[in-house]
Amino acid sequence: MQVPPGEHERTMAFAEIALGQIRALRQPATPRNFEVWYHYATGYNPALNQFINETLARAGTLGEAEINEIYEAYLSPGRMTERIDRVNLQVMDEMDQVMAMINAAVGSSSTYSDSLADASQQLVRTQTPEGLRIIVESLVQDTREMRETNLTLEASLTASKQEISLLQENLEAVRTESLTDPLTSLANRKYFDSALIKAINESAASGEPLSLMMTDIDHFKNFNDSYGHLTGDQVLRLVAMALKHNVKGQDIVARYGGEEFAVVLPNTVLRSAITVADHIRRAVMTKELMKRSTGEHLGRITVSVGVAVLHPGDTMSSLIERADGCLYAAKRAGRNRVISETDPEMVHARQQVA
Repeated sequence: MQVPPGEHERTMAFAEIALGQIRALRQPATPRNFEVWYHYATGYNPALNQFINETLARAGTLGEAEINEIYEAYLSPGRMTERIDRVNLQVMDEMDQVMAMINAAVGSSSTYSDSLADASQQLVRTQTPEGLRIIVESLVQDTREMRETNLTLEASLTASKQEISLLQENLEAVRTESLTDPLTSLANRKYFDSALIKAINESAASGEPLSLMMTDIDHFKNFNDSYGHLTGDQVLRLVAMALKHNVKGQDIVARYGGEEFAVVLPNTVLRSAITVADHIRRAVMTKELMKRSTGEHLGRITVSVGVAVLHPGDTMSSLIERADGCLYAAKRAGRNRVISETDPEMVHARQQVA
């Protein structure tokens, strides 16, 4: 698969930061150490970054035990699967209890039915008032016990229904968490990939247009280095909010990687997508940043945006490649602008390749 423009540079920058941390702390360059520091560099997992920052502030370093703890708590591939499996087991246990209660109720109902049949036969044979009284008292007692059994079953089934509903909510929360970027609350890269493939297939089947927007924060690394990760996180959340507030309900906004975002625009022609992109660019540009801890004004940030539309025969990779190419053309042209695949810069570039 062809690597989208800028992906190499983006990931190499994260790798260099990770190796820099390993060198600074004189840790072994093992795959696990590198993975922990690579995720730290991306900032994708705020809880991981917070734990590392607090540990470094307290102890000045991270030992092997802390690295293993971080990996198991925040990065272990089985962590999310274990949580899902645990909830599934709880649901199955609850269902087993429900089935046991139903079986018990069926047994009680069968016993009560047998009692009624037996009483009916006794009534035919009984001729005295005393015999009738005994049969009626027996029926009243059986009916009272059956009623109590039904009330107990009803209460137990209601409690189980509530418990199963809660477990289903927990399962949905885990599923949502696995598809959400924790810092910005946008869709993550995993969700974006599946959503874009689905949108491409639906567009090909229906003939409706599909546009893709790639957005990158200008000079974000310099800003992050100057003011720190916490302020950098604030910038990422601000841009995420601008994206969410300027798209329609059917559009999909995702954090694509680092300071880059992606927006899938179903049923949207290129011209309309360019308009949306410029609205987002202007919305970000009008926000003035302030450092919360000190009240210091940090100025404004800008974004560059690339926009492409789905062509017949496009794959996910080819569509991303064109949109990302437009994004980097906007960077080269001076940043804080929107460039689409029909702009002269991109047309000229395609002609040179041809």
